[in-house]
Formats: sequence, structure tokens, C-alpha cells
Amino acid sequence: MVSIVGIFALLGGIWYAIWGLHPYQVDQQEIQASYTYQGNADKPMNMQLEQLSATTFAFTYQSFDGAIVNGRMAYPDTDTKAHSMPVMLGVHAMGRSENRWWMDSFKERPTLEQTDKLAKQALANGYAVIAIDSRNHGKRKNLDYNIIEVMRDLHWWGKREPYEQMVIDTVKDYRVLLDWVEKQAQFDQANTTVAGYSMGGQVSILLAGVDERIERVLSIVPPYLDDKVAIVAPKNFTHNLAHLDKLWLVSANDDEHASESENAALYANIATANKKHVQFDGGHVLPQGYYQQLENWYQ
Repeated sequence: MVSIVGIFALLGGIWYAIWGLHPYQVDQQEIQASYTYQGNADKPMNMQLEQLSATTFAFTYQSFDGAIVNGRMAYPDTDTKAHSMPVMLGVHAMGRSENRWWMDSFKERPTLEQTDKLAKQALANGYAVIAIDSRNHGKRKNLDYNIIEVMRDLHWWGKREPYEQMVIDTVKDYRVLLDWVEKQAQFDQANTTVAGYSMGGQVSILLAGVDERIERVLSIVPPYLDDKVAIVAPKNFTHNLAHLDKLWLVSANDDEHASESENAALYANIATANKKHVQFDGGHVLPQGYYQQLENWYQ
């Protein structure tokens, strides 16, 4: 028995030495360099809008690297010409798509994140809501190397670059979208929010940490990531958030992707003074109707 345990320990050590993820360090200069992108002066964004209803639009645009980004935008049911609208950028969870900001189910699978309810809540409070598909998600899914394979290679074979680049480029896609938003007279340029669930909560913190055009963040159950993927770990961006007018971190006390102590540490290190930690009982899928406790967010 001892010899069998020893063999497994040896094999585990060999696996970790060859394929295991090892922590690394990043500084703020490296973070800024990784999330910098070439503007569209010589490569027009080419925003294409398709009106779906009186207040909703589908759109595509060309991102910094030529990739085509798809998404949807909704205006509140008010006279949008009377005043400029605040904007909420919605970021979906891993394995989801921008549809989850508009539908309570998709392909007969319910929107457990309840982000569709968050979108309705934001619209009722006068916000325009804009969401896109993240890299390798939704209409942008890579059929030759999907997100399941990306995460398998990350955890089993220490192949972190595809995962990290997917997140980094998604943040950049939102930055390019912000280039367009800030040129639109119908939007209140002093009131731009990003909200996201799970991976979306992670991306929300990263985006605000590298782009000061974001004034407010609603980060819902972001996964806790350590320095094995340092360049996309929210904890390494918390000191870049002092410019925010408001940040709410929404977490659960039994989240399988972030422990209660990890969430407390993340919250403690967030630099902005106007912050709030909203905590729920349960796991990564928050209780039904949790969004009702976020109503004051819009005030």
C-alpha cells in the first residue's frame, strides 16, 4: 500500500513539475501594456446597427485586431431625446452569451444568473444596456477549440495563454466599444457602468482597472483567481480602482469559485472609498430574486 501511495505521489510530482500551473508576478506596467490596444483611426470600427424594435438594436463592429464583435443594445422606454442616458455595459458568465442579458432562457436552458432581470431593472431606471459576446462565446465560439477545451488545457496541461488571451481580448473589445459610446450624444459620458456575473464580474473589475471611462462597477460572484493566471486575476487590479464613483461586490458565502475569506480579501483591497459588499447565503448560483436587493445600485 505504501509503495502504491509513493508511486502516485511521484507521478503527481512529475505531472506538477511538467504541466502544473505555477504562480508568476505582474506589475502595473505589465498590466497596462497587456490591455493596451491600437485605436481605430486607421482601421475604422465600422459599427453596423440593425433596429429590432423601437428601443432595441443588434449590432456588429470591428475590434482592435479586426475581429467582428456582435451584441445588442436596448434603450429605456422614455424620451431618449430629452436627456442623455447613463450606460450599463453587461458582461455575461463563462459559457454563456449576450443573449443572457435579454432572455430568461436560451435553447431551453434557464438564465440562472438572472442577468435578464438586471437588464430590465437597469432599463426601468433609465439606463441604456449594451452587451456583447465575449471571445470564444456565443456567435464567436471557436468550434475547433471551444471554451471547454480551453479550460481543460488550462487546468490539466498548464496551458494558460488561450484562457488569459480570451479574457484580455474581451476586455479590449469592451474598450473599443467604449470608443464608440463616448462619441454618441445620446449617452451620458459621466455615467458609464459595467456589470457582470461570474466571468463577467471578473471582466468588469479588469475593465474598470485599465479604463477610467468606467465610473461604476457591479461585480457579481467573480471567481477568485490567484497568480497562476496573474494577468487576469481581479486581485491584481484592485489598486487601480480609486477613480470609481461606486463599486459593489456581490458574493455568496459558499461559492465554489471564491471562498468567503477570498471575497473578503478582494473587497478589502478595492481602492475606491465608495464601495459596498452585498453577501448572500448559498453558492455560485445566487438565490432567485437576488437582483431585488440591488435596486439601490442605480441611485
